[in-house]
Amino acid sequence: MKDGYVIKSSEKYAVNPGDLDLINAYSRRNLGKDEVYVFSVVLCDNEVDREFEKFSKEALEKLADLFVGKTGITDHDAKSENQLARIFACNVEKVDGKMNSVGEQYYRLVAKAYMPRCEKNNDFILEIDSGIKKEVSVGCAVKRMTCSVCGCDVKADPCDHKKGETYDGKLCYVILSEPLDAYEWSFVAVPAQKNAGVIKMFRSGAKGGARSMNDIIKSIKNGEAVTITAEQSQKLAELIDELERLAKEGKEYYNDLKREVMRLCAITQPEINSEVMNSVASKMSVAELKAFKKAFEIKSEEILPAKPQLTPLKRDKMTQKNKDFKI
Repeated sequence: MKDGYVIKSSEKYAVNPGDLDLINAYSRRNLGKDEVYVFSVVLCDNEVDREFEKFSKEALEKLADLFVGKTGITDHDAKSENQLARIFACNVEKVDGKMNSVGEQYYRLVAKAYMPRCEKNNDFILEIDSGIKKEVSVGCAVKRMTCSVCGCDVKADPCDHKKGETYDGKLCYVILSEPLDAYEWSFVAVPAQKNAGVIKMFRSGAKGGARSMNDIIKSIKNGEAVTITAEQSQKLAELIDELERLAKEGKEYYNDLKREVMRLCAITQPEINSEVMNSVASKMSVAELKAFKKAFEIKSEEILPAKPQLTPLKRDKMTQKNKDFKI
């Protein structure tokens, strides 16, 4: 599941000295229990979500470590003014007597978070207490996504099974495991999932903007499961267009360079069969082709030395003898 919800606030959950010790590890000065508002929130669980994905229990346990210290924001927009709360403790809870939809024991990831009591936060605290601000989503990345039907890693070697369909009475869904990172958690208006879980999205930059394309590409190369916004999708499409243009120009340059190497080879090494040289040149890198071109050019200068277009007239003996009679 990718969405969670607030389950209790500090009005029912007293701030104890142990909590304050954990909270003050993140504050610049020691805060008192009357200065902080504490609430608990379900971040995600092992239920199959609306996208037919679920976390393994081991993934939840790993996320419990990764989410400690992560900031709570609004609508996954990581601007500094949108920072609201911070997780100071997190653990996996077993809910006795409850099974998930695929017949497994139900587990959920529960976090304790705090926010300062101040005039700015009073309205938000009231919205939490009144149940208006309740749903949350979390952003993280996982390494493995396993098909529930055949057990293959759909990221490394996709199978033909489709999420949400049934095969021989068995529902196809993807098991998310081996979390790589937990980015943030966010209060949202309309969650994407039924109860709790992860929206696989990118972290925003430190100044609130979208992550750079270099970061996005790096995440994709690392095999992370991700979701990108419409704006990021547009930027990625523009980058792909630019890369395709550069690739086309690079291919044209490569072919021109190879043809020049072939021409010089025919001049300097005529004993080498052209088909053989073409086969060899096709396997060369640009740097290798440039090295061969330079070597062939030096050799061709020895065979066919360059001559200037204008050369002085040769003066023979007759020319010198008749010099006095020239007008």
